[in-house]
Amino acid sequence: MSTGVIIVLIVIVAAVVIGAAVLLTLRGRISFGGGRDLKKRFGPEYERTVARHDGDAQAAERELAERVERHGGLKEQPLEPAAREQYAARWTAAQERFVDSPREALTEADGLLAELAGSRGFPDGEHYEEQLAALSVHHADHVHGYRRVHRLAHARGAADGDGRANTEEMREALIEARALFADLADTKQLQRS
Repeated sequence: MSTGVIIVLIVIVAAVVIGAAVLLTLRGRISFGGGRDLKKRFGPEYERTVARHDGDAQAAERELAERVERHGGLKEQPLEPAAREQYAARWTAAQERFVDSPREALTEADGLLAELAGSRGFPDGEHYEEQLAALSVHHADHVHGYRRVHRLAHARGAADGDGRANTEEMREALIEARALFADLADTKQLQRS
């Protein structure tokens, strides 16, 4: 074989190998939604997951893609109007209780969110991490508020000098969690009734 033929064969083999590598890379990205799609779908939850994986976007994307695969087909159950009204009344009572008993109000809000999510068809609140993962697939923009409320409600020593979360931090968490509550309770329905 001449040198020219060998060079042509090497170039062809290299092109085939590079082409196959590109196809496998693209196929891998498509199989779990791709980074851009996941980033768009999960919003702030995407960034939080990347940070939790020490900046490793591929590891975060694998985790998020697995969440979508596990919980993406979940169909949220509708709430009966009476149940929606009861949840709304209980949420309002928890917010009002915050003035006199912030920690108790936060604990009540945490339990209420877990119960409401369970009523809508998400995993039971007894399995918080699994429930949170499912909620992140369907309510990614608002799941962080629930995460904060849960963390503060179960804190055994946090923010201020006496080992407890300060009232302002709890207030902000409750306000942030209100958006998830509104999504889950579909409080827009109450306003239309």
